[in-house]
Parts: sequence; structure tokens; C-alpha cells
Amino acid sequence: QVAKEFGFSTNGFSIYLNRNKTGEIVSQNKSLSLLKIKHGDMLYLFPSGVPGPSGEVMDVVAPLASSSSSSSSSSSSSLSRGQSGPQVVEDEIDQYLAKQDGKIYRNRDPQLCRHGVMGKCVHCVPLEPFDEDYLNHLDPPVKHMSFHAYIRKLTGGADKGKFAALENISCKIKSGCEGHPPWPEGICTKCQPSAITLNRQKYRHVDNIMFENHTIADRFLDFWRKTGNQRMGYLYGRYTEHKDIPLGIRAEVAAIYEPPQIGTQNSLELLDDPKAATVEEIAAKLGLCKVGWIFTDLMSEDTRIGTVRYGRHKDSYFLSAEECITAGDFQNRHPNSCRLSPDGHFGSKYVTVLATGGPDNQVHFEGYQVSNQCMALVRDECLLPCRDAPELGYAKESSTEQYVPDVFYKDKDKFGNDITYLARPLPVEYLIIDITTTFPKDPVYTFTSTHRFPIENRDVLGETQDFHSLATYLSQCTSTVFLNIVSDFHLLLFLVTNEVMPLRDSIGLLLDAVKTSNEELAQTWKKSEQWATIEQLCSTVGGQPTGLHDYGAIGGPSAPASTSSMWSCRHCTFMNQPGTELCEMCSLPRS
Repeated sequence: QVAKEFGFSTNGFSIYLNRNKTGEIVSQNKSLSLLKIKHGDMLYLFPSGVPGPSGEVMDVVAPLASSSSSSSSSSSSSLSRGQSGPQVVEDEIDQYLAKQDGKIYRNRDPQLCRHGVMGKCVHCVPLEPFDEDYLNHLDPPVKHMSFHAYIRKLTGGADKGKFAALENISCKIKSGCEGHPPWPEGICTKCQPSAITLNRQKYRHVDNIMFENHTIADRFLDFWRKTGNQRMGYLYGRYTEHKDIPLGIRAEVAAIYEPPQIGTQNSLELLDDPKAATVEEIAAKLGLCKVGWIFTDLMSEDTRIGTVRYGRHKDSYFLSAEECITAGDFQNRHPNSCRLSPDGHFGSKYVTVLATGGPDNQVHFEGYQVSNQCMALVRDECLLPCRDAPELGYAKESSTEQYVPDVFYKDKDKFGNDITYLARPLPVEYLIIDITTTFPKDPVYTFTSTHRFPIENRDVLGETQDFHSLATYLSQCTSTVFLNIVSDFHLLLFLVTNEVMPLRDSIGLLLDAVKTSNEELAQTWKKSEQWATIEQLCSTVGGQPTGLHDYGAIGGPSAPASTSSMWSCRHCTFMNQPGTELCEMCSLPRS
């Protein structure tokens, strides 16, 4: 009878007398009176055999006695939504933290607790991870709870978060409204986006940024030290648990990739990067992902003692509006997968790191993210920078091409009253979330090479990635462990992206060796034909630098070929006629 009323083709559901799935009514030929079901009783309909985490499938309540067409259609649509919801694959760190208890356990207070060892009271009962008093009393105080603590706060209580949903903010007119002409001829309350009042975000998606060692940052800063121009790079690393904050997430930086760019003393311009997809692929095979971006804003103050100018502070600004818009654009490109969002994503874990002068006139690294409200304003092209005031943004005004909702922010006047202002202009402090940036006491090295292979896209410094620089790099390596020699992020990128001998299809074994620190796999790959060709190219182009044979990476010099017979090119193996000094195929010299 239920399947007939709701139009189900199969009996893929179960009916219970109680909401907690007790008192199941088995399908059988019995009347309602025999089952003790009276008019007006509530029965609970659950889909059966549909896997999924608890909380994702909404309970469907079906009053059988009153089977009107409206209730039938609504219950059917609710069931279909529960069955056909998007299967969101969250990040590994999110899956791990979702299984953790997260509570803050406290020891028994000897002065306030009056109970036994096994008892608990208000002074020693475990606290929830979103407890504001606990976070405020940490040293230093934590202004933003972690994102998973915020989820625990939403999903707590009697309903266990059954109705919790993280809605992404939209600043665009909803499409499909047929009651009036499209904008700018008409608009209604159904399709009009709501006004936005900017508030301090209570949570943050990443709670700490940590560079594995100082070498990563020092090599990045070398460009500014040598040229005086600003520099930008992408941070590659992994997300791990940050144990100093309940259910916190840490972004660990293992390498910095510098894309093509044009930098001056006060500006940066990013260029198209044809190798971007390859870099992402190599990083993924190494177990890394893009966790953020870093840029410099450094101005030398005294070159004799190496101090830099302290220009970003509470009396000026921390991030400019243009930098906030750029950070918002990057965060929109790297959304955070979330099962509680109808869109399958909410916010972003992408971080922003700024290298600038600190209060002691030394280089400091400051970490930031922009709020989800800023991401929405940037995504829907509603936020602009101010030309003469870097600390101010400007909310666009509506035009015939685009409707922009009103954006407000609150501030206190000289009498201490809360006043609402229109965000034209807008202080960008309302959009910024600060993140602690640290270096470990004991350095960690994902890439163990002790020598420095040239960084990509630094031709302006005279540092180029070619086989001559590779030969020089190999000649400097004195280690007998082949894995330590090739364990360099920039070297691996060169081996894959060089134009003479790209190893994109054959370097998988070496990447696995670097990822797992397996010397045996590295030695196996070293015996391949590809590495033998690389050895030959280095010995030829580099002119057999001394020291190449100390660790056995480069083979010995080959016997000189006879000038009266055909000779094989060392670069492309083409057989050339006797008496020629250049290869007819690749035009490279014979020796």
C-alpha cells in the first residue's frame, strides 16, 4: 500500500513505528487494526540498503492515514534527494579528524573537585573542542576555532546536526525566475541575493603553517637578496594534524615552485605557465599538493647590517585589497571538499604567506587566509581595490550588466555605539584571518639533497636549468647514496620538463623511491637506459667535470671514434658519415 501511494517501483524501504528505527512493520497481509495503527498515527519511512554516513540521509516522515497528493510528492522528492545526494570525497586529513573524539580532557582539580578518582564534575568534565573560554586562555590565545570544531558545534545538540548544512554565499541573481523580465528590467525577492554584512569569521580551515626547514625559505629569499625585486611562489606540501589546537589542521611546506613572472621592487606580474599541469602531476606522485602561495614585500633599510623596513603593522595594513582579492581567487580555485555542503565544497585550505619586515627589522613570515565572505565577493566579481589606499577595498555598484547586493560592515563611533556602514570603501581587516607561521626546532627534510640544483625560471639571475648545470650539480655531490643525490624537487622537475631528454613517462619509479625514501628503488632506476642517456649528455655537455666518477653516476669516457668510419652521435645515436664534426640529425658536436 505504501509503495502504491508513493509510486515506488520496488520495496527499497522499511517502515517503523518509532523514529529510532524500532518497531519495524514487516510487509504482510494484515489490516491496520491488527497492527494497532490508528488514524493519525505517524509512521517513519527509511530507505533500506543505501550506504552512507549517518546524517547524510534525511528521515522521511509519512502519515499514511492522510495520503494527499502534496504530501506524497514531497516525501517522494525527499527520498530521492537522500538517495541521489553527491558522494563527496573529503581530504585524508578531514576523514581522519572526523573520526577523532576531539574533546579536551582535564585532570582532577585537587582543590575544587570533591569526588572520587572515577567521578567527574563541572571542574574536570571534558570540554568540547569549540569551548571559547578554553581557547581564549591558551598561550597565545586562539581567536578562531578549527573548522572541524565548528562542525562539531553545528552537529551537536539533540538533533545531532540532522539539519546542519553549510551554505555557500552567492552574490548573483538566481536564474529561472519567470515572474518578471530578467535584470535590469526586473527583479524580485525570490531571485535577489541577500545583502551581506561582513563579520569576523569564527573558524579557520587551517590553524598553522609550518616550513619543514629554513633552507626552503632561504632559497626563496635569495632572489630578493640578489636582485632587490619581489618574488612569488607556490607552496607544495601536505596537510597534517595540528595538535596544539583541538581538531586543528597544519599545512606543512616541503618545497616552493616559482612560476614564470616579472618582478620589480614594488610589483609582481604572473605569466602563463606551460608546465603547471606537469608540476601538479609530479607533486601528486610525490605525495604532495599545492597548499598555498608565498610572496615577498621587502624593502632594504640598511644594507650594512642587513635590516629591512617594517611597513606592515596595525597603523598601516597587513594585506592590501589587491592581495586579498588575489588570495580569494586562489582559494576559489582550490575549494575544500565538505560533505555537509549541498555543493560538495565549502571554503578552502589554501593559505597565503607573506615575507615582510617585522618589528625587529628582520624578515618575518606572516600567514593569512581570507574569509568565505571575501571568497564569495571575489568569485562573483563584486570587490575592487582602491587605487590610492591599499588598505581599503570597494564594493561595486549595480549596473545594467551586473546586480551587486549591498555590502555592509559594522564599526564603533566615538561614543562607542555600533554603526553600520556601506562598504564603499571597505577596510580589508574584515576579510582577513591570520594564521601562525612557524619553523620546527628539529628540521624535517622531504627532499634530502644537501646540494642546490638551480631553481626554475631564474634566468634573470643567470641561473638556468640545463644539462651543463646538471653536470655541475652532479660533480658537486660527494654522497655515495644515489637517493640523496636525486632527492631535490627542482631537479626532479627538470628531469621531467627538459626539452632534450624528458623523462615524464619513465620517472615513476624514481618518484616512488623519493616518496618512500627507498634506496633500492632508486638504484633500480639508476640502471635504466634513461639515466644512462642522461649520464652521456652530462659527460658531453659538461666536459666530464672532475668528481663525477666519485659516486658512479657518470660513466667513464668512451674511446675516441675512428675518423675514417661512420660514427654514432652521443646525443641521438644517429649514424653519421665519416669526416663530419656535427650530427646531421640533431646538429650537436661530435665530441
